[in-house]
Amino acid sequence: MSTTNSASPHSPPAQEQGEFKRSLGMWATLTLGVGAMVGFGWVTLVGGWIDSAGSFGAAGAFLIGGFMMAIVALVYSELVAAMPKAGGEHNYIMRGLGPRWSFIGSWAITGGYATVVAFEAVALPTAINHVFSLDHIKLWEISGSEVFLDWALVGSLVAIIITIINIVGVKIAGSFQMFVVIFLFAIGALQLFGAATNGDPAMMEPLFKDGSTGFFAVLVVVPFMFVGFDVIPQAAEEVDLPPRTTGRLSFISVIVAAFWYIMIVLTVSVALPESAIAESTLPAADAMAALFNSNVFGNIMVAAGIAGIVTSWNSLQMGASRLLYSLAHAGMLPAWLGKLHPRFGTPVNALLVLGGIATIAPFFGKSALTWIVDSGSPMIVLAYLLVSISFVILRKREPNMDRPLRIGGSGNFGVVIGVLSAIITAFLVTLYMPGMPAALTVEPWIIFGLWWLVGMVFFLRIPGGIKPGPTAEDELLKVVNARKSQQLQR
Repeated sequence: MSTTNSASPHSPPAQEQGEFKRSLGMWATLTLGVGAMVGFGWVTLVGGWIDSAGSFGAAGAFLIGGFMMAIVALVYSELVAAMPKAGGEHNYIMRGLGPRWSFIGSWAITGGYATVVAFEAVALPTAINHVFSLDHIKLWEISGSEVFLDWALVGSLVAIIITIINIVGVKIAGSFQMFVVIFLFAIGALQLFGAATNGDPAMMEPLFKDGSTGFFAVLVVVPFMFVGFDVIPQAAEEVDLPPRTTGRLSFISVIVAAFWYIMIVLTVSVALPESAIAESTLPAADAMAALFNSNVFGNIMVAAGIAGIVTSWNSLQMGASRLLYSLAHAGMLPAWLGKLHPRFGTPVNALLVLGGIATIAPFFGKSALTWIVDSGSPMIVLAYLLVSISFVILRKREPNMDRPLRIGGSGNFGVVIGVLSAIITAFLVTLYMPGMPAALTVEPWIIFGLWWLVGMVFFLRIPGGIKPGPTAEDELLKVVNARKSQQLQR
């Protein structure tokens, strides 16, 4: 069901709004979260992780980083079970901190998702280009990056296909996601088999490198490889499962992604010597080729990377569209973004906007889009921080709130988890500041500022003075419906 207050006399008729269809089963929901996290970065970056910290050092960083993100996922798991509505963060922060903070958190994570969707449209032809040449018809050069027509058209065509898949129904999108994730993990199982039968443990040396410096060099990157588990809460109204189960799947998806990253680090370590890892541009693919002594298997691992791109892209486009829908439905963005397709029950206009961004993104080249993605990373972590704070506030202010899944029981341990999540996410936000290990360059900060400048236009229209709490959304909807009534009277 949609989040519309159907009791309001000013609400649009149901046939105009449409409604979400609960079509996602357990495996489709789980693969939605896992696929969002396991993108393409591991194919190219794993060599740098091992080179920085050593094989055990890099694996240990992912173990600790996975634990950190699992704490944040626990917070989400309780909240999505308590408020299984489309838009995830929008609902949690609305209830905990009120509409203006809700807009800040929702606008932040929407921006982060949109930047990743745009970059996936660039990552896909880049990955394919390692197998088939797509550099034939040069168009122009942007920021030192050459843009070729055939290369760009591949990304644009897939953007159109993924958008159509999402529009025609979440069940089809979920089934597509599940199939591709299964393919991805089947190749991962093949790599595990190769490592067990042909890997050389002696190649794992050095196990640790550069002490704590190397460890933290990987740790600062690790949490951002887990961005996307919160896509499950975005699609909560389309999940055909008990709320308690939906909450658990959000947490389980982080555990599965952590296992994947640790597996990649260890299997690459036993397949390639340190010198080969340092020189490789696609260490995961080169490791697969070495384990089976065939370049064909290396190309199979590239195919796994392409599968990761598609799953991450599909999940994050789905999640971003639900956020835009929720913001529009709450009167924070133009109402046409809150329209559901009358037949398919999907936020069609929001999906078309995101699909349009992904379609034109490849024509801007790789360098410019790297800045865009970098600008989106702190936005996502900022939203995690606001959700963690909302969790703690709701635990204190509404101890009797209906919580089908109560993390840490009814005592203070749940609050401790929430506070720990807030500390972790606040720490991650600071990592992007100047002088810190993950500090952004000037260009991403400019893009970051422009995104918030646009957001300010909508933020200033949100009614102030509404107290946070269980009735905050209802009161905001009253204001929104009153505005709609005035517009109809005009």
